[in-house]
Amino acid sequence: MIRWILVFAVVGLYILHQDTWFWETARPLIFGFLPVGLFYHATYSVSIVVLMMLLVRYAWPTHIEDQFEHNSTSRDKRGLSGSSR
Repeated sequence: MIRWILVFAVVGLYILHQDTWFWETARPLIFGFLPVGLFYHATYSVSIVVLMMLLVRYAWPTHIEDQFEHNSTSRDKRGLSGSSR
């Protein structure tokens, strides 16, 4: 269930990144000095950071890490720790 929510979030944020609605004007100013397009991209960037944190937390492929750790421990047991001396 959480993976489908993350998939829809990725697709939704991808679609929202294609913003063409703030290209023609810098008005209105947010907080009295920040153009609306710049504010949009700042909030978009924060949203992407939160999404990436959620993706790492819930969709990280741990089976690849487990396989790598298993291979590196078996390599260490055989004396092939990676040093070339």
